[in-house]
Amino acid sequence: MSDETTPICSAKGCRTAAVWVLAWNNPKLHTPERRKTWLACDEHREHLSQFLGVRGFLKDVVTLSEWESRPSEG
Repeated sequence: MSDETTPICSAKGCRTAAVWVLAWNNPKLHTPERRKTWLACDEHREHLSQFLGVRGFLKDVVTLSEWESRPSEG
Protein backbone atom coordinates (compact mmCIF):
# COMPACT_ATOMS: atom_id res chain seq x y z
CA MET A 1 0.00 0.00 0.00
CA SER A 2 1.25 3.51 -0.75
CA ASP A 3 0.15 7.03 -0.04
CA GLU A 4 -0.17 9.87 -2.55
CA THR A 5 3.44 11.02 -2.07
CA THR A 6 4.96 7.61 -2.88
CA PRO A 7 6.26 7.31 -6.45
CA ILE A 8 4.30 4.60 -8.29
CA CYS A 9 5.46 2.16 -10.98
CA SER A 10 4.83 3.36 -14.55
CA ALA A 11 3.67 -0.06 -15.78
CA LYS A 12 0.05 0.02 -16.96
CA GLY A 13 -2.30 -0.87 -14.11
CA CYS A 14 0.46 -1.26 -11.50
CA ARG A 15 -0.03 0.61 -8.23
CA THR A 16 3.13 -0.70 -6.52
CA ALA A 17 5.70 1.67 -5.08
CA ALA A 18 8.56 2.38 -7.49
CA VAL A 19 12.08 1.22 -6.66
CA TRP A 20 13.81 1.93 -9.99
CA VAL A 21 14.20 4.87 -12.36
CA LEU A 22 14.56 4.12 -16.07
CA ALA A 23 16.08 7.15 -17.77
CA TRP A 24 15.40 7.29 -21.49
CA ASN A 25 15.56 9.50 -24.53
CA ASN A 26 13.87 9.35 -27.94
CA PRO A 27 16.55 10.76 -30.26
CA LYS A 28 13.91 11.73 -32.84
CA LEU A 29 12.21 14.01 -30.30
CA HIS A 30 14.75 14.94 -27.61
CA THR A 31 18.17 16.55 -27.51
CA PRO A 32 20.94 14.04 -26.60
CA GLU A 33 21.29 15.25 -23.00
CA ARG A 34 17.52 15.19 -22.28
CA ARG A 35 16.31 12.41 -19.98
CA LYS A 36 12.71 11.36 -19.59
CA THR A 37 11.95 8.92 -16.79
CA TRP A 38 9.74 5.96 -16.10
CA LEU A 39 9.46 4.50 -12.63
CA ALA A 40 9.41 0.77 -12.02
CA CYS A 41 8.76 -1.68 -9.21
CA ASP A 42 10.98 -4.78 -8.96
CA GLU A 43 8.41 -6.84 -10.88
CA HIS A 44 8.21 -4.53 -13.90
CA ARG A 45 11.79 -3.23 -14.13
CA GLU A 46 12.91 -5.83 -16.67
CA HIS A 47 9.79 -5.55 -18.85
CA LEU A 48 9.94 -1.75 -19.02
CA SER A 49 13.72 -1.84 -19.60
CA GLN A 50 13.27 -4.25 -22.52
CA PHE A 51 10.48 -2.12 -24.01
CA LEU A 52 12.74 0.94 -24.05
CA GLY A 53 15.88 -1.03 -24.89
CA VAL A 54 14.61 -2.61 -28.12
CA ARG A 55 13.75 0.88 -29.36
CA GLY A 56 17.22 2.17 -28.47
CA PHE A 57 15.74 4.65 -25.96
CA LEU A 58 17.05 3.30 -22.64
CA LYS A 59 20.01 5.27 -21.27
CA ASP A 60 20.25 4.33 -17.58
CA VAL A 61 18.61 2.24 -14.85
CA VAL A 62 19.27 3.27 -11.25
CA THR A 63 17.54 2.92 -7.92
CA LEU A 64 15.06 5.62 -7.04
CA SER A 65 17.15 6.61 -4.02
CA GLU A 66 20.26 7.00 -6.21
CA TRP A 67 18.32 9.10 -8.75
CA GLU A 68 16.93 11.37 -6.02
CA SER A 69 20.40 11.90 -4.53
CA ARG A 70 21.88 13.12 -7.83
CA PRO A 71 22.47 16.86 -8.06
CA SER A 72 19.72 18.54 -10.04
CA GLU A 73 20.65 20.13 -13.33
CA GLY A 74 19.87 23.73 -14.18
